[in-house]
Amino acid sequence: MKFVKMHGLGNDFVIVDSSRERLPPDPAELARRVCHRHFGIGADGLVAVAPGGPDVWHMRIFNPDGSEAEMCGNALRCVARYLYEKKLVAGPRMTVATPAGEMRPEVLLKDGKVTGVRVDMGVPRLERADIPMLGAPGMVIEEPLAVNGRAWRVTAVSMGNPHCVIFLGPGEDVVLEEVGPVLEHHPAFPRRTNVEFVRVLAADRLEVRVWERGAGPTLACGTGACAALVAAALTGRSGRRAAVHLPGGDLLVEWGPNDHVYMTGPAEFVFEGTYL
Repeated sequence: MKFVKMHGLGNDFVIVDSSRERLPPDPAELARRVCHRHFGIGADGLVAVAPGGPDVWHMRIFNPDGSEAEMCGNALRCVARYLYEKKLVAGPRMTVATPAGEMRPEVLLKDGKVTGVRVDMGVPRLERADIPMLGAPGMVIEEPLAVNGRAWRVTAVSMGNPHCVIFLGPGEDVVLEEVGPVLEHHPAFPRRTNVEFVRVLAADRLEVRVWERGAGPTLACGTGACAALVAAALTGRSGRRAAVHLPGGDLLVEWGPNDHVYMTGPAEFVFEGTYL
């Protein structure tokens, strides 16, 4: 199986053109093997792409535990650059269909060289049922959620996949490996959830640590950065545009006047190879 390894701020992926490579009908076990960092290639996800029409490609993302994600912002940026650099699309603008809907990334160029990728992530979903999260109808904003004997105040956002955002106070910290998995599997989230712990540095600067559903701690999460900004704006902690600092680097996120969220950041090639 021929593959390309890419990363967005250290959030790394194995990308395979499934129209050329033969994948099993259920790629879950393949994803578990490929993503293993000692016995496989090593990645935060296996991404399968296939053509769906002129300048339209389909993308599926499988987590290291074999589960399938609806969306992944960093993977989407990597796929956009992959399609552009491999000349599989006509130009820098394209449509990528995901289980969360169609996304429209644009490869940013300067003097003919790729400088990053900007993605229209669409309108965030804020109704509880759309996250999905159990409970009475309405938005989930700083709602107490009991975990390990503590009531965490959570704000729920869907960017095509579920996010549980928690804001940390001054001097407050959290052991991600202890709290993250409990929140991910909390009964309130029937499809599990990604978890973001956010520190507000300024009205236009956020610091985010992510426990990613099906992957654990990751160096970056594009949809998580978007969810963090939306939650910060909803709770009056920030404006609608901010630099989001993640362990792997920075993303620029803007919640536009049309209610669409735009994410801009890098996507880098690492290597190509053949998985035996």
